[in-house]
Amino acid sequence: MSALAQRIEHTILKPDCAIQDIKRICNEAIRGNFAGVCIPPFYVRDARRILGEESPISVVTVVGFPMGYTAIAAKSEEIKRAVDEGADEIDAVLHIAALKSDNWNHVQHDIEGIARATAMRGRKSKLILECGLLTEDEIRRVCDIAREAGIHYLKTGTGFHGFPATVEMVKLLKSCADAEMKVKAAGGIRTKELAEALVAAGADRIGTSAGLALAGL
Repeated sequence: MSALAQRIEHTILKPDCAIQDIKRICNEAIRGNFAGVCIPPFYVRDARRILGEESPISVVTVVGFPMGYTAIAAKSEEIKRAVDEGADEIDAVLHIAALKSDNWNHVQHDIEGIARATAMRGRKSKLILECGLLTEDEIRRVCDIAREAGIHYLKTGTGFHGFPATVEMVKLLKSCADAEMKVKAAGGIRTKELAEALVAAGADRIGTSAGLALAGL
């Protein structure tokens, strides 16, 4: 298994994806020995069944996706349901609307709710920041809250709002992370060259729908 393959989360989050797509993504992840598959919550149970209970490939799903302005209680319920159905890792979108309204109290409670609901079930949390919509100061403040809350990963974006992952985004998130936190780059990563540049910048995981191409398969 290549070093890059070990970082890839083979992803399909399109609104019209069907069970056949989930089967394909899972089988391709097995073929590539990828780190994980990232799929809609509706398909978590299917992905877990296809990969198998003892698979080293993580089942990753999304919460509050892709806008982030879901109620805190709703995000917690989404996390509970996803874990009950077999998810190993949760990628939850930051409440960007609250942030842009300068409601930092809500932002903090939102992030803490994500971290708590995930940690109490023994799973890993990733906070999706949508870096392209935030200023550097906003990103740093969010990262400070996430670090204190115990979020496991900082993620560059959803890939749904026109802001592909960049080396600059990864470097900024890496500079905000402590020794325990990791960084996931996602959005528009379709070439091995870009993926390797993101890894060199500090990305621990690469979320992409082009996993096979990146791994040279």
